Amino acid sequence: MDSGILIESFADFAKQKNVDRPTMIRILEDVFRTMIRKKFEVDDNFDIIINADKGDLEIWRFREIVDDNSEDIWDYDKISLTDARQIEPDFEIGEEVAEEIKLVDFGRRAVMTARQTLIQRIKDLEKDILYQKYKDLVGEIISAEVYQILGREVLLVDGEGNELSLPKHEQISKDRFRKGDNVRAIVDRVEMINGNPKIILSRTSGEFLERLFESEVPEVYDGLITIKKVVREPGERAKVAVESYDDRIDPVGACVGMKGSRIHSIVRELQNENIDVINFTDNMELYISRALSPAKISSMKILTDDGRVSVYLKPDQVSLAIGKGGQNIKLASKLVGLEIDVFRELNEYEEEDVDLDEFADEIDSWIIDELKRIGLDTAKSVLALAQDDIVRRTELEEETVKYLFEILNKEFEQ
Repeated sequence: MDSGILIESFADFAKQKNVDRPTMIRILEDVFRTMIRKKFEVDDNFDIIINADKGDLEIWRFREIVDDNSEDIWDYDKISLTDARQIEPDFEIGEEVAEEIKLVDFGRRAVMTARQTLIQRIKDLEKDILYQKYKDLVGEIISAEVYQILGREVLLVDGEGNELSLPKHEQISKDRFRKGDNVRAIVDRVEMINGNPKIILSRTSGEFLERLFESEVPEVYDGLITIKKVVREPGERAKVAVESYDDRIDPVGACVGMKGSRIHSIVRELQNENIDVINFTDNMELYISRALSPAKISSMKILTDDGRVSVYLKPDQVSLAIGKGGQNIKLASKLVGLEIDVFRELNEYEEEDVDLDEFADEIDSWIIDELKRIGLDTAKSVLALAQDDIVRRTELEEETVKYLFEILNKEFEQ
């Protein structure tokens, strides 16, 4: 194979991938020096001249002329006078011979090996460029087109044809994609799997929601408003704590926009996820009250050492505090960094609800005590939570919680 073809094909690729010229020349030289070492064992006395623009290659071997009987005649950088005069008849001892080595002198097999090596170096360079490009984009939003929908992931391609992965667990549950759809997601991480870079996107991370706020709210992008913390149940509900160091700026109002104009586009992007924007404060009691919105708290007791807070509410506020499937209290707990236990005010009683103590003949007392420990003292307060949430917050096992729900549900069916 002609050296020009090798060099030109590599140079074309390098230009397409925006590879800088020094890197391109270095890779080409490495490949040819490998050829030299295989044939001559060393490459110290060789010069390689590459003109990537014209596809030219010159390989020069330099050796010092010594007497035919010299002990140095076998050194790699020496040549006998007799052999030197076969190259140029008027050479003398002590002069330097510059001999050009042609690519064909290495043999067809060596040239083909060099070609395969160059192809592999091209592929490795492409992988490295892709890896570095997306490593720098981690935490940034990108847009890509859906080209294949699989059971465990959706494969997308970016503007340069690179493959990206949006795993099932990184998709919002309400996401429904079709081939050709344009999808926005955050670059979550880049992994090397069997030497190949895998770019993994996410639409469920809190950082994705942060970036959306930056794109829709100029004050957030400019740093006038700081997002202190984001917690999400992707596609269902999110709470965002914001703060402004400029008293003239209302951080919540700026994020929501006039008649919700700014937040509406974010909500649509997240499949109608309900987003609560909350004013951050160092006053923990006030922060907890805001986190449990829309419920109104009567009083609370913060146990910082235990990492818990007991919140007392009127009966009609309990379900609001807990939220659908326990979402509100779960997100509020994550936002403030404390486990929130909700209690009804003891002087209130709702006729339509039933105190857990009424089920003492069917439910073991230790189970009732465990439920009361996290603020659940009535049947409806228990049923308002998801079963897996009760398992998470108590010492009860799944089977026990399932049996508990059966007993309580029968009460209201009757």
